[in-house]
Amino acid sequence: MIFNHPFAVRTFNHFNKLCFGGKLPPVPIEMSNARRSLGQCVYRIVALPGGKKQKTDFRIRLSQVVDLPERELEDIVIHEMIHYYIDSNQFTDTSTHGILFQDMMNRINATFGRNITISHKSTKEEREGAYDTRPHWHVIAVLTLSDGKKGIKVLPRVLPSILKYYNGVMASPQVSDVQLYMSNDIYFNRFPNSSSLKYHSLEDDVIKSHLVGAEKMECDGHQLFRHQS
Repeated sequence: MIFNHPFAVRTFNHFNKLCFGGKLPPVPIEMSNARRSLGQCVYRIVALPGGKKQKTDFRIRLSQVVDLPERELEDIVIHEMIHYYIDSNQFTDTSTHGILFQDMMNRINATFGRNITISHKSTKEEREGAYDTRPHWHVIAVLTLSDGKKGIKVLPRVLPSILKYYNGVMASPQVSDVQLYMSNDIYFNRFPNSSSLKYHSLEDDVIKSHLVGAEKMECDGHQLFRHQS
């Protein structure tokens, strides 16, 4: 099961009554595409007269990218509800998951037979299974570094962004060559799409295996020229 908004609201309302005595005020619940953190309780800090600070504008964010059993999704919601309870009451804990959090977590687990944990970050296997498996066309920059290592960067399909990245990395003494390709291999769906001057290190044989059938492009720093590889 994957989080959806109606399920999240029903879960919040049910466990608010069951575990928190209905004392938690309604809170906006948002869906996200976060891959590492499956749930977050976020807020804004405002300064009060006298220099005291207060947490306000609470929101709970739940990631929709990982398929988990319904009971585990419920535990994620309850986990964030504990954070919400502590922070909305302006309590101070010893750390993010400090003594107060753990006391509430252990009490809820023991009383209601839950299995809430301190961390509910997604595993590598869950993240691997969460990537979009639909083919999308990507512009791939393949970098050869001066030490012979290889890397790739998935770029926006916008000419100014492609040229900005190409010219930026070609100016680096650490980069000896950049090749550009157009590919719809779903392997590249897992990489973020941006023109920031970064890259992901990969083995040469891995890169080549996912560029089979890709369209190679030439760049002179001002224009792109496409031709079939």
